[in-house]
Amino acid sequence: MTIQIGDRVPSTNFVKVTAEGPQPVESDAYFAGRRVALFSVPGAFTPTCSAKHLPGFVEKADEIRAKGIDEIACTAANDFFVMKAWGAASEVGDKVTLLADGNGDFPKAIGLDADFSKFGMGTRGQRFSMVINDGVVEQLNIEGPGEFRVSSAEHMLESL
Repeated sequence: MTIQIGDRVPSTNFVKVTAEGPQPVESDAYFAGRRVALFSVPGAFTPTCSAKHLPGFVEKADEIRAKGIDEIACTAANDFFVMKAWGAASEVGDKVTLLADGNGDFPKAIGLDADFSKFGMGTRGQRFSMVINDGVVEQLNIEGPGEFRVSSAEHMLESL
């Protein structure tokens, strides 16, 4: 079943990309007591993700934070090393926190996983964005297959 607005985010684990190296993060602790804008991409270094999705949130980060967002985070079913390299290549700096989810546990837990096997990518997360307020989904934007509109930074900014 797909997560809905008003639902609590289930407990899963991420690996946060930090300058000091990989930092294991439990979702309950990560989302507790703050408002996080989270977006999910099918994969680091993929065309739309690298050309539009991540750069949009980097570019609009200050405006999004000005609307009461404490942190902007991106997750993908990639390992820490891929996410770290993608962040460096994309020059995210401290604008967007990258959360590696190599096994795709988070999208599975919220019912937003997708089979990208025909592209040789296996099971990944769908393209989506959400605002999580103290662990509860406040806003949810799920893209249709092959689309990129409602999960964009621009759409999120307009919705806040």
